[in-house]
Amino acid sequence: MATISGNALVGETLKRIGVDTMFFIMGGPINDALTSAMKKGVRGIDVRHEQAAAMSAHAYARVTNKPGLCLGTSGPGTINLTTGIAHALIDCSPVVAFGGASPIKEFGTGTFQEIDQVAIMKPVTKWAERVYETHRIPEMIDTAFRRSIAGKPGPVYLDLPSDVLYGEVEESSVTWPDLSRTLARSKPQGDPALIEEALKLIEKSSRPVVLSGSGVLWSDGADALRKWVEATGMPIYTTPQGRGVLPEDHPHAFLNARSTAMKEADLFLVVGTRLNYVFGQLKPPRMSGTAKVVRIDIDPAEVGASPRLDVGIVGDAGTVMRQMLATGGKRVDAGRFADWRGHLAAIEESKRFEQEKAMSTDKTPIHPLRLCKEVRDFLDRDAILVVDGQEILNYGRQSIPTYFPRHRINSGTFGTMGVGMPMGVGAKVARPDKQVVVLHGDGSFGLNAMEFDTAARHNIPVIVVISLNGGWTADPRREKPGRDLGYTRFDLFAQSLGCHGEQVEKPEDIRPALERAKNAIKNGKPALVNVVTDFAARAVTVRFTKTAT
Repeated sequence: MATISGNALVGETLKRIGVDTMFFIMGGPINDALTSAMKKGVRGIDVRHEQAAAMSAHAYARVTNKPGLCLGTSGPGTINLTTGIAHALIDCSPVVAFGGASPIKEFGTGTFQEIDQVAIMKPVTKWAERVYETHRIPEMIDTAFRRSIAGKPGPVYLDLPSDVLYGEVEESSVTWPDLSRTLARSKPQGDPALIEEALKLIEKSSRPVVLSGSGVLWSDGADALRKWVEATGMPIYTTPQGRGVLPEDHPHAFLNARSTAMKEADLFLVVGTRLNYVFGQLKPPRMSGTAKVVRIDIDPAEVGASPRLDVGIVGDAGTVMRQMLATGGKRVDAGRFADWRGHLAAIEESKRFEQEKAMSTDKTPIHPLRLCKEVRDFLDRDAILVVDGQEILNYGRQSIPTYFPRHRINSGTFGTMGVGMPMGVGAKVARPDKQVVVLHGDGSFGLNAMEFDTAARHNIPVIVVISLNGGWTADPRREKPGRDLGYTRFDLFAQSLGCHGEQVEKPEDIRPALERAKNAIKNGKPALVNVVTDFAARAVTVRFTKTAT
């Protein structure tokens, strides 16, 4: 009878699920599994560090709304995935990680690279397991992908020991799940009685605010939420990762009036987001202490743990918003909130003028806000922007808008540095038809700078813009330990890899350099613009903790 190897089962399973891309570094015992998958049509992107593989898979997942796949070799290779996996856990992103492992038959003998990888992965995943029998590989891979997108999305891990991968079994002994349904999501509705309670509270409010996050994007609920905002006239604010759910030049978007809206609201409609430090745990004085709270989330534990709650609806964010529209889209009159919107619009207009003035400065060294202005004006409307760093992350958050869902990626609530370059790679692989720009701090770029080489080798034409302020964070008084990194010529680094790179020191030269980079990537290679910025420029932002850098 015909036999099949575990490696071949991996490739065939991924093909049947519909996986088209994976991020990895080669090595034992996963090489033959990689080869099998590539022969089945899966594109392999070999990176320069395994944490970057997880980060690229994360961006791929965020842009495509399907799980991203990364793989590591046994021992250190798999352990290197954990930073990116932990980032995906805190960001609630569906990343599937496979790790090669020492043979089961040699567990406990001190064999090469033997360590309990499942135990290491359990704290940083929503599910981690090991395959013990070769014929169960399709079943376990199916389970891993299903787990990653079930309920609140998150990363999962599957351990693949070498003797399981290289084992040979009779094909008739393999039970194949219906892999055409692996990526199907359940979208539970909310309780109609609770939706009615929520609508009654909204009808009584005069200063409501929508707070939304990534859950809206994972549920494909952006369109429903936009229609709700337009029908009801409720102002909306999102988490950094949830941006673009509404175009940020929309009449109901008042980004510069965020602080006022949070303090003066009399009702928060919280849709598909955790109530963590991003929204101040809904605690005063940053947030209104008297506002009613309506919460919609697919995770009952999130709703149950709400610090404040008047109505909690458990259900898929997009599905519940469609229910809300069907039931209350005409009941909640947008005219009721016209004065509230007018109040926020006046603040928005006033601050926009001040912001534009600050962003237009001609000072040298270049102020990071001027760099952000030039990037903002250069970006295609539907560009995907990845931002990573300290000062530049905060300046970019404040000043560069996003107009489409899934087109903004940053360091996330875990604050992971070094994500920019690998996430730019993952985003461009996911959407090769879109302009992808990575706005990087120089310190954070250094953590995964060699992923620029990954982009060069695989012809992934991203544009990387570096805010070169000479080190970690702003340091006006030159007193932070280990802050200074020097003014590295990253442009020459890019040139050494056969790519376009140039350095800019005057504000008027930024846009021409960006245009040259845009022209240069037509050859399929990435480009890098190294912009010398003011080391003393400190971004003004909310202090989330007492230990903020």
